[in-house]
Amino acid sequence: MRLLRILIFKELKGYFLTPFGWAVLAFVTLMQGLSLSTAMKGFRDTPVKDSLVYVTFHTPLFWFYFLFIFPLITMRLFAEEERSGTLETLLTAPVQTWQVVLSKYAAAMLFYSTLWLPALLQFKMFEWVTHLPPAWTPGALLGTFTAVMLMGAAFTAVGCLASAITSSQIIAGMITIGLLVIQYFLGFVTVIWGESFAGAPFFHYISSQQHLHYFASGLFDTRPAVYFLSVTVLVLFLTYQVVDYRRWKR
Repeated sequence: MRLLRILIFKELKGYFLTPFGWAVLAFVTLMQGLSLSTAMKGFRDTPVKDSLVYVTFHTPLFWFYFLFIFPLITMRLFAEEERSGTLETLLTAPVQTWQVVLSKYAAAMLFYSTLWLPALLQFKMFEWVTHLPPAWTPGALLGTFTAVMLMGAAFTAVGCLASAITSSQIIAGMITIGLLVIQYFLGFVTVIWGESFAGAPFFHYISSQQHLHYFASGLFDTRPAVYFLSVTVLVLFLTYQVVDYRRWKR
């Protein structure tokens, strides 16, 4: 465990001790602020039955920047080290392959979780600035961030796998965003084709939009948790296999 902590700390320094990590944090904070402002403008212009949290996380702007977070925070994990030659040094060191994979994933998830702290502060500032009761319920706020963390766990794992199979950060980023965009649009299959075909329940089950919709409404369900955590474990296992193959190939 001590070695794993050292590796995680090493990866975290790559996020918090470089301008790139702070640029990503600033980007997400700005975009989340714009999503919140857009939702508040909608509340001002017309009556809205949904909570402010729900509307904020269901704007097209949210999905635009949300999906781009993952290639940004994962594309360098393995690809950059492969390009610079430091991955070879790391894999020949007395560390286990699973420790390398888990440390990079854990560091990426810790950084990803940090990106949402300003969003929590922004919702708190709503009360401070307006002096009004919160325009959301605690269940909606908790459910939304639970869904964001579950999706983040699976999507970060996808980014790790993409970074492990190539030595180019650009290609890793393109693979990640491509896979996530495909997953996103698969959620619209039932909208396009209706509910009458046999595979409709499957597309509902993998729809990130639908899971976020229920969680943001304060409706908790174990099925999305099982789905996203299963994807996380499966994709990390594949990442382990790719990295381990590289290790013994050398």
